[in-house]
Amino acid sequence: MCEECYQGKSLLNPGSTSKLGLPISNVITDWLKSLPEELIPDILLRLPIKSLIRFTSVSKSWNSTIKHPTFIRNHTLNFSDQNATHLLLLHTLLANEDSSNPYGIGPDSGFIGDSYSLHYDDNAVTEYRKIEFPLLDNIEELINACLRAVGTCNGLVFLADDLKRCGDTFVIWNPNVRKYVTLPQSSVRFSTHGIYTDMSGLGYDAIGNDYKVVRLTTLNNVTDDGPSIAQVYSLARGSWGVVHTLPLCVTSGYWVQVFVNGALHWPAYNKQYFVLTFDVASESFGEINLPMRFQSNFPEDLMLSASGDRKSIALFHSMRWNNKGDYFLDIWVMKEYSEEQSWTKLLVLSLQGPERSPAEALCFKRSGEVILVRLDSLELVSLDLVSKQFKALGISGGQFCSVHCYEESLVLLDTKDAVSY
Repeated sequence: MCEECYQGKSLLNPGSTSKLGLPISNVITDWLKSLPEELIPDILLRLPIKSLIRFTSVSKSWNSTIKHPTFIRNHTLNFSDQNATHLLLLHTLLANEDSSNPYGIGPDSGFIGDSYSLHYDDNAVTEYRKIEFPLLDNIEELINACLRAVGTCNGLVFLADDLKRCGDTFVIWNPNVRKYVTLPQSSVRFSTHGIYTDMSGLGYDAIGNDYKVVRLTTLNNVTDDGPSIAQVYSLARGSWGVVHTLPLCVTSGYWVQVFVNGALHWPAYNKQYFVLTFDVASESFGEINLPMRFQSNFPEDLMLSASGDRKSIALFHSMRWNNKGDYFLDIWVMKEYSEEQSWTKLLVLSLQGPERSPAEALCFKRSGEVILVRLDSLELVSLDLVSKQFKALGISGGQFCSVHCYEESLVLLDTKDAVSY
């Protein structure tokens, strides 16, 4: 901390250096207590999450400073830009080997359990730490055996009860501060609207300093000209807003969210495929055209990701080309966000023959490599787009897995309605 904050200059005076036999955290705490109060917030802003949570117990004033909404916002934004440890959140689900369900989802398909872990976004994707996940014990009336990790935003993990069937349970979770919020039920439910498909996501409203969940549902009994229904939950208000309608678009709960440039993104279909966008601040929907009209038999063949620099979006398009099982993967990146002419095909990967295992692309690393899961061994690999070489990561993806970019934060630390564990 000393070198990072003050370019290698010693922060310890003679009185504190005499205490070096004590744990370094005690030395730093004693030193910070001796500083003028007006300097404390600026110094605390430079500290990592783990230290800040520990320092909430130093004094009432420190506790108040660290849990203040302004401090949490400034730390989240400043620390993310400058000093964050770039991580990847891995969620894996396990099932019995003889399970007939390829995803191993649900107790009727041999579901065993799931796990969450954080990994460094480095060359080897080394494990950072496991995450304790006790939420299922406290959440009632789940439709599925576990929740799906839909996406992440500023240290929050957004979970939905929609792995196999559409449920009405949504959770916003921060594993770093060990708090979560279970959202109230929205007005669009099976009991009120019948069968539907839905898609959801969590994003940050930088103008209103608010985190919002948008849920888009497409009713199965509407005509071709019928609308889709959207509703927005505000974490600041703690409630769902009014229902919006927009032209019918086919969605899938298996599509993960991508939050880039203040907007959420999903693949969608209405006569042709496109990228559906939702500006979190203005709560308005929009569209981005794909680089070509994809002729895909299954919408799950399209998947979005944030680009390696996290400033734009990328597209994975997988397909089986013939009855021999030959597999192809196209990878596109929009070089300049929202400029459709900047779509660039980075790779066409052909996996043919029994010696080449089909692989599902999951996400971009910051290095520009892509993480995939091999569908035969269920092992995660990293693909170098230049050399087209795979590198085994020594990580099992289970029967179903997702990978999301992640950075730690204090969000929810000041939320009174959040449940601690």
